[in-house]
Amino acid sequence: MTSANEIVQLARAKERPTSLEFFEEVFTGFQELHGDRLFADDEAITGGIAYLNDLPVTVIGIQKGRDLKENLQRNFGAPHPEGYRKALRLMKQAEKFQRPVITFINTAGAFCGIGAEERGEGESIAKNLMEMATLNVPIIAIIIGEGGSGGALALAMADEVWMLEHSIYAILSPEGFASILWKDGSRAAEAAELMKITASELLELGVVDKVIPEMIRGHRIERRRLMENVRQQLTKKLMELSQVPRTELIEQRYQRFRKY
Repeated sequence: MTSANEIVQLARAKERPTSLEFFEEVFTGFQELHGDRLFADDEAITGGIAYLNDLPVTVIGIQKGRDLKENLQRNFGAPHPEGYRKALRLMKQAEKFQRPVITFINTAGAFCGIGAEERGEGESIAKNLMEMATLNVPIIAIIIGEGGSGGALALAMADEVWMLEHSIYAILSPEGFASILWKDGSRAAEAAELMKITASELLELGVVDKVIPEMIRGHRIERRRLMENVRQQLTKKLMELSQVPRTELIEQRYQRFRKY
């Protein structure tokens, strides 16, 4: 059985499929949109319009890099406030044209630099949560690697939250947890076992709604099959959510998060 600490390492592995790769392999006709119309185009968050089979959808993802150059370009997947504002712009556009929203999340957390705080990092995250709570289109969020703190939650106020089997979703990193609890960040592996941050643990707690398998009978599921499974699961769930009256959909989403 894979330990929580091993899953943390797998979630952070640079070989994991990125948001852009999900866009290209699960959907067709992806057209990227840029900028928040206020300050800049944050490349840590990418998104646009695509087709899920024949259904137009809006897809938004937090993007990490494969190497140092791309990680610097993507700010190591740590969004600035303008990234979250870009995401919100795309979600409001989706609402206008009645397109479902699908988000892909892989971040250790929002960027905590001085400039980001000066430009309203906390406000941008809070605004996303407030707007997503009443967005009148279906929303599905998928944790594909790390789901760290408010930086992840800002794209996860959804009707359903899913996780890949080897992903994590937590209020803070195991290193941060160990530093606070024991004043010793080197005890991160021990902290990971206590935090209940793995997909199977969070499914059992009811925090997430589905775990997408990455292994079968001890062997890694090949990439093509993983992507096809995601496509099929999204298609099925969006068909179900499209039948729910919008007022009921919003109320169910609200109650889903209020119960915690």
